[in-house]
Amino acid sequence: MSSAAQETTFKLTPFHVALQVRDITEARRFYGEVLGCPEGRSAEKWIDFDLFGHQFVVHLNPSIGPDGKIGQHVNPVDGHGVPVPHSGVVLEMDAWQALADKLRAHEPADEVEWVIEPYTRFEGEPGEQATMFILDPSGNALEFKAFRDIQSQLFAV
Repeated sequence: MSSAAQETTFKLTPFHVALQVRDITEARRFYGEVLGCPEGRSAEKWIDFDLFGHQFVVHLNPSIGPDGKIGQHVNPVDGHGVPVPHSGVVLEMDAWQALADKLRAHEPADEVEWVIEPYTRFEGEPGEQATMFILDPSGNALEFKAFRDIQSQLFAV
């Protein structure tokens, strides 16, 4: 199959993810202003966001507390502690780089809590990828990654 044919057949169905947050206003600011996700429907206790074409929903969980954070487990991957659970999205390389640059330059800087700063994971190996991890204000871990050739690298072994 030619690469042009592969590109036209590589289409994904949008996913839906729902996470719990400690404060809806805080989540609206983080996802809407810091990450730049357009807002969809909302109510007093939840908000839909468009996360790069996917439905990403935050739901208020008051039991987290006003200063609480979702707990994380960390597993070692390529010399870094990867937070579990996490969710995220695979981007085109240009979009990933633009997001990395935007998050690095964001002011105030403390609104972006880095877990793993942007870098290339598995360099020179199958599945080489650009990746970065951040936490939202409630402690939800988010990964953004990209591949130079998503067709051949996304599930490379």
